[in-house]
Amino acid sequence: MALVEIRNLSKVYPGSRTMLGREGPEVRAVDDVSLDIQAGETLGLVGESGSGKSTLGRLILRLIEPTYGSVRFDGRDVLAASGSELRQLRRQMQIIFQDPFGSLDPRMKVEEIVVEPLRIHGLNGLAGFNAPATSGWTGPERRRSRYRSYAAQLMKAVGLEESALRRYPHEFSGGQRQRIGIARALALRPKFIVADEPVSALDVSVGAQIVNLLKDLQRDFGLTYLFISHSMPVVRYLATRIAVMYRGKIVEIGSTEEITIRPREDYTKKLLAATPELEVAR
Repeated sequence: MALVEIRNLSKVYPGSRTMLGREGPEVRAVDDVSLDIQAGETLGLVGESGSGKSTLGRLILRLIEPTYGSVRFDGRDVLAASGSELRQLRRQMQIIFQDPFGSLDPRMKVEEIVVEPLRIHGLNGLAGFNAPATSGWTGPERRRSRYRSYAAQLMKAVGLEESALRRYPHEFSGGQRQRIGIARALALRPKFIVADEPVSALDVSVGAQIVNLLKDLQRDFGLTYLFISHSMPVVRYLATRIAVMYRGKIVEIGSTEEITIRPREDYTKKLLAATPELEVAR
């Protein structure tokens, strides 16, 4: 069984009204998409801006409600879930946003940003991270110490110093802010992450560092990725398989080698020719 199973997923928006009061044609942002994402793999989703990639990622996470279709995560029906079941599912599925600054609350320090998911879900820390000795401390002191220790270890995992926890998002570069966003996505120890254009707002060298970080974290945390990008070279470096999206539809899907060396569709060939190489050497 695939970790994520998507069947006939669609999102249709009604057409906007014209000045004469007539309704324009509907917009099929995602059009009857079916695909599987296997546990431990990186499925690269590539296409030009406006092709429906980000909408598909949000539909999978149920950040947007679909018009029709189904999504199953680890055998469970995501679209039918509600209450505590949906809350449990959201712990296992997270997102890394495209804009590393806009996705972080400028009024919160980094420590608050990173541990906010723990507070929302009522957790004092998760397996895999060490907690400090708290003997003789009060409940609130013990909880704050666990949160701080947990946040510091997440900072280390994404290549930042513990001192970053005491600062605000505006004090960091774009690449550092994206690392903070990644740490927040890791906080609940998810199985599956949608990485929505995580390097498109960064310069090439910083983007390469983030791509390498994501690859390392996948190994260390046992993650499964849907990696969304308009850049075929970036996807080629990171992905196990590639799905090519055009006007809301998946027009081609296959192994990274099949798509990048022996593409069948003209649209895929154009994507391969349209983007420069990304330097990913460490």
